[in-house]
Amino acid sequence: MEENLKQCSNGATEISKVALFGPESTGKTTLARQLAVHYKTEWVPEFARDYLQQKWDENQQICALEDMLPIAVGQVQLENELALKANKYLFCDTNLMVTKVFSEVYYNYCDPLLHQEACQHEYDLIFLTDIDVPWEKDDLRDKPQGRESVFAVFKQALLEHKKPFITLSGDQELRLNKAIRIIDDLRLAKSMGFSTADFVQIYQHGIAIQNIQAQLNFFRNGITPIDLVSPAKLSQGILKLSDKEFEEKAAFFDAHKTDLKLTKFVPASGAASRMFKFLNEFLNDFDDKNESINAYINRKKASELSIFIVGMEKFPFFEAVYAKLKQEFVNFDSLDRNLKNFYFIKVLLSTDHFDFANKPKGVLPFHDYKTHIATPVEEHLLECMQYSSSNRGSSLHFTVSESHQHYFETNTASSKVRVEKQSGMAVDVSYSYQNQSTDTIAVTLDNKPYRDAAGQLVFRPGGHGALIENLNNLEADIVFIKNIDNVIQNNIDKIALYKKGLAGILLSLQQDVFKYLRVLEGSAVAEEILQNMVLFVTERLNISITSDFYTETLERKIEILKVILNKPIRVCGMVKNEGEPGGGPFWVRDNDGVISLQIVESSQVDLNNEEQRNIAQAATHFNPVDLVCGIKNYKNEKFDLTQFIDPNSGFVVEKNAAGIAIKGYELPGLWNGAMANWLTVFVQVPLITFNPVKTVNDLLKPLHQP
Repeated sequence: MEENLKQCSNGATEISKVALFGPESTGKTTLARQLAVHYKTEWVPEFARDYLQQKWDENQQICALEDMLPIAVGQVQLENELALKANKYLFCDTNLMVTKVFSEVYYNYCDPLLHQEACQHEYDLIFLTDIDVPWEKDDLRDKPQGRESVFAVFKQALLEHKKPFITLSGDQELRLNKAIRIIDDLRLAKSMGFSTADFVQIYQHGIAIQNIQAQLNFFRNGITPIDLVSPAKLSQGILKLSDKEFEEKAAFFDAHKTDLKLTKFVPASGAASRMFKFLNEFLNDFDDKNESINAYINRKKASELSIFIVGMEKFPFFEAVYAKLKQEFVNFDSLDRNLKNFYFIKVLLSTDHFDFANKPKGVLPFHDYKTHIATPVEEHLLECMQYSSSNRGSSLHFTVSESHQHYFETNTASSKVRVEKQSGMAVDVSYSYQNQSTDTIAVTLDNKPYRDAAGQLVFRPGGHGALIENLNNLEADIVFIKNIDNVIQNNIDKIALYKKGLAGILLSLQQDVFKYLRVLEGSAVAEEILQNMVLFVTERLNISITSDFYTETLERKIEILKVILNKPIRVCGMVKNEGEPGGGPFWVRDNDGVISLQIVESSQVDLNNEEQRNIAQAATHFNPVDLVCGIKNYKNEKFDLTQFIDPNSGFVVEKNAAGIAIKGYELPGLWNGAMANWLTVFVQVPLITFNPVKTVNDLLKPLHQP
């Protein structure tokens, strides 16, 4: 009997077996038949159906426990016979695991041999068919009641026996199309060396297998460096406006914003660990029993620690930490200064006390006002009221880590009341998380998929570039983008002037772009008007027109200009480079030879190439990540921003996982490759607009002090 229940191995037949698994009347037969037709192969019908129908027709007898083994034998025999005839795939309407579950559900017993073989049978993929289709009556089916509990039993059987599966829901057409996509993706995954369990993990994470394939290619072959042509400079890709011109542009924005939906978008994910990195290093390495802090500073050349200690009383959190220390130590004021400084840093970072390194930057105390201590969240709320508001309302969107949202909500609740009272306006605050489907696969240093102790693939957040999805989900006409830590104390009127000035430039450009696109949609476009458009594209939008354009037909010229102009627009505020590390504005040549303005990170440049290194070092401006974006087209429809990404850019980074060196891939940065195919305009703005807090010591700078 045992031999009769043995399954032909997939290797012996060189086909992929797909099993349909689920309760009765969940569309298994229909789907198996449809898939067999699509892939021009065989499908295995349910042996029990003919077997039990014959039993009913001859004796009006229904299924009994003693029928389970004959049904199992017949099912396996049918599967093995059809496997020899199949073409690449075999679709099984049912399998031994279904028989096992039915035996347990209806008879509270399963023959040990059936149980053993059902658990050992293997399939390249199992589809669990959902109960969201109508129950259809026939002679052999049970009652429609209790479908939920039976479905739960089927699902638990797969989980209990660690069988990788994917649930199929929806109507027939939806299920068929989804199943075909999954099966095709599985074949690709198998060709890449992944197991079915790996594939199901990738699928459940929401990551397209094609993205995994591209990421692995990046790890193995590297990412093609950016081809720098020259740095963008004033009058050579960067606009310079006088204060009067900024005021005029700001006034233009104010005059035209009434009917616009404005939103401020603030990337705020992640903890503030880097901000306190040098303090954590101090706590981990300092021997408080055998050396002084000065000795540590000299030993480690820890200049940042020295600056922190000298300026300690100027930090906005000083009073709160000092009060806590006096509670913890009755004689704190009489302690040695060395111990005082040590305990201050310890309490500041301790998970039992302030735990600042593990909290998000947005909720940390940044600025000390006469009446209260303000966080970046509050400063962004204030800014929002100043320049991202219309009709006495404003909208602010934070991208946050799910585990941190409660910090933001608590902080926003207290700050919002104060800010709304001060401004006389209401602000709507919303949040979103980085979509896990934008995570990327981690690999070992020899580019093999990295696995954790349980053998599972490891995925990492895709970085800043993943937030293009969050931006894409916003319902807004104009979006102001600014990093969570780029805020200052006071001078908010000046900040607002430059932000509104950038928005005015955007609106002015947008009006011209929309006007030209409407003309291009018309029945006739004069050659003279096309020439004006070419001038606008080259002089106002800094886009090069290839010489081939001028020899094209009129119809082709119109199509080319439509493609050039019908894109989202970003106006980027650029500050002079004062030695800060990071990206900058450059003229860049793409693979097709087209030259455009891009924000480029140093890691995207081949610094081993002397010419490219010299161009990079000649940059005059730094990217402050201060953008104003138009994300709707001339028909007032939202652009799909994911269609304007350069998928061949990004960053390979080395990370650490449980003490093991691994590599990760970060998606094209939000203002780098994720916006590579936008219409881009660079505008010089004053340094006052750029004051990021990268380390806690940055809070000692004048613009962060009272």
